[in-house]
Amino acid sequence: MAGIYIHIPFCKQACHYCNFHFSTSLRHRDTMIEAISKEIDLQYEFLTERELTTIYFGGGTPSLLDADEIKSILDCLSHHYTWDDNIEITLEANPDDITKEKIQNLKAGGINRLSVGIQSFIDKELIISNRAHNALESLNAIKICQDAGINNLSLDLIYGMPNSTIETWQYNINKALELNVDHISSYALTVEPNTALEHMVKKGTIHLPAETDVSQQYLELIKSLTSSGYDHYEISNFAKPKKYAIHNTNYWRSIPYLGIGPSAHSYQPTFRQWNISNNAKYIESIQNGIVPCEIEETKYADQFNEYIMTRLRTMWGINLDDLHHKFSSQMKAVQNDISPYMKSNHVALIDNHYRLTPEGRLLADRIASDLFLVEE
Repeated sequence: MAGIYIHIPFCKQACHYCNFHFSTSLRHRDTMIEAISKEIDLQYEFLTERELTTIYFGGGTPSLLDADEIKSILDCLSHHYTWDDNIEITLEANPDDITKEKIQNLKAGGINRLSVGIQSFIDKELIISNRAHNALESLNAIKICQDAGINNLSLDLIYGMPNSTIETWQYNINKALELNVDHISSYALTVEPNTALEHMVKKGTIHLPAETDVSQQYLELIKSLTSSGYDHYEISNFAKPKKYAIHNTNYWRSIPYLGIGPSAHSYQPTFRQWNISNNAKYIESIQNGIVPCEIEETKYADQFNEYIMTRLRTMWGINLDDLHHKFSSQMKAVQNDISPYMKSNHVALIDNHYRLTPEGRLLADRIASDLFLVEE
């Protein structure tokens, strides 16, 4: 079991909240695709497992590429790997890139799952975010995908938008539910450094809702989606039963993966690596046969902390038998440190698993950090 992540570092325009690596210039598009294919040739031995269960095109905006360009990357992967019979091949897409012809061509080329960046069904919120689409395009895009037979469909929503209320957020939730997609990912708007959003907040030209209001939006999301039949299987992810995103679930299960492209990260249990976040330098290095990456060995404490963080985020939680098998020396400390959160009803012990309650999910990062092993 293994997965591949492909980072496509291009966008039409910069969303005001985004700090991912991308460029709005497409002049290196052809050479970037060539470099990505060459990196696959250089890096394929990173994974000892040669059968892929997932391939994920992220970014950036992968839907800016033509279906033929996506297929050329998949063809390169097929030279080194075989496909699992039920392989999940996901492409992140923006609504304004979705047409009937494009979706049909992507499907014919091997894409069988789409993650559509809706973010909001309210035009004012899309304008504030500097998104390239409007609400009507979002609705039309989902219908196009469904009509084309893309059954494995996910959409993204953002809560805590400027000037948002519980009523405007409920409107967004209801619109998403009306579309009847299998998977919904939802994230709190975060003010990242060196973004337009940070500048506007500091300048006072926009105002974010209070933290308590954002928390209420999150709890309403949980209530609305779970009562509509979605499993809340990870802090930010909801899916109909058995429709969980395989690629991301493998991240949370510590399955090795290879990241290809500028800024892409790769993971093995004992080390991780990440590529340079510069398109021109990435291309130049790959053309010279060198993968421009940094490598970091993960110590025992790193492995333990990542285990706690990823497992606690999911509905499956921390399996105590598994924890004892992998990190027996930390069992007593975990039991002691998690006890206050059990008393406060933020964590529950269910079937020998520590699991966050809905209220606990609001404190997921804090709870995880309190369980971390800190090396002196």
